[in-house]
Amino acid sequence: MGTRLLRNAVAGLSTAFTAQRLQLAAKAAIAAGLAFLIAPLMPGAAANYPYYAPLGALVAMYHNVAGSVKQGLQALIGLAMGIGLAFVLVNVTDPSPVSVAVFMGIGVLLGGLPRLGSGSDWIPTAALLVLLVGGSNPDDFSFGYLIQMGVGVAVGIAVNFLIFPPLHFAAAAESLDELRAALGRQLTDMGAALKEEWPPEHEDWARRSDQLAGAARTVRHLVEEADASRRANPRRKLHPRDVDLDYRNLRELERVTFHIQDMTEVLSDVIWKDDVPYEVPFEDSAPLADAMIAAGKLLGSFQHEDLQEQRQLFGSAEAAVEHCSAAAAARKPAEGTVPASESILLSLHRILRAARPEPE
Repeated sequence: MGTRLLRNAVAGLSTAFTAQRLQLAAKAAIAAGLAFLIAPLMPGAAANYPYYAPLGALVAMYHNVAGSVKQGLQALIGLAMGIGLAFVLVNVTDPSPVSVAVFMGIGVLLGGLPRLGSGSDWIPTAALLVLLVGGSNPDDFSFGYLIQMGVGVAVGIAVNFLIFPPLHFAAAAESLDELRAALGRQLTDMGAALKEEWPPEHEDWARRSDQLAGAARTVRHLVEEADASRRANPRRKLHPRDVDLDYRNLRELERVTFHIQDMTEVLSDVIWKDDVPYEVPFEDSAPLADAMIAAGKLLGSFQHEDLQEQRQLFGSAEAAVEHCSAAAAARKPAEGTVPASESILLSLHRILRAARPEPE
């Protein structure tokens, strides 16, 4: 128990102190300090509320430039709506437990408006701050609150734009390679299981279906993050990347993941369940295993970026699948059973279609 807690604590610290997180923290600190430095220079009553400028800088700090702009503007829109809601309450009735409750409920309802995003939380928050902190002078407080938050948001966006605006291309590329490798290992392990005496000794592959689906979702998230990080980013011209190609590769890998999950379920049912109406004929085991291992090696080869090797492995995998398909088609299935080989071969055909290397 103590070891697991320590391991979880170390993992949590590793996540908190990644290079990306440290860079974001440093920029947030710079933005907050600059905003607080500028805040007293604001006109009129706004200079009396300098502590809201660092808050605005933190609100706008996001791990990509486009996200900073979007999050900062959404916060300001929500803030303005909340201030307006507070003024309606002040002009309609005196603040009381009932009126405050009603208007906070209205603020939460308004937060459900589309495209408000993070600004939805600021509507009731801003309204409540105007009522509680503004006191007898809500006009000055509202003006200062909105101006200083705007200053902070502007500073936060500027700092994120000017100081090493992050590009998340490397994480996306690495995740695509890792998913290909994981899918290749899954095919190779299933092929090895077909060559073992049944039930096979190694069965961890049968429990990986959810892991593969989760890995595919993670890759999609990282590719979308890479796409978002290049928007409004001045560094994108210095570090060009074909994100559209990443999306195409992602869609192909998602299809491959689906087919491998299906193969995993079919093969595990054939091996460990007695009540399924399909089976893998003994004669198909060896050629089917060779085809799966060849397809697995093909997927693993994409990490090396050697197109010639990929084409050779594709040819080998295609030949192995065609050989197994021809043998299965020539044999008459046993009465009362459905050969699961056909389902697995169909999936292999589709995997090869998705994993075909670039032509010469």
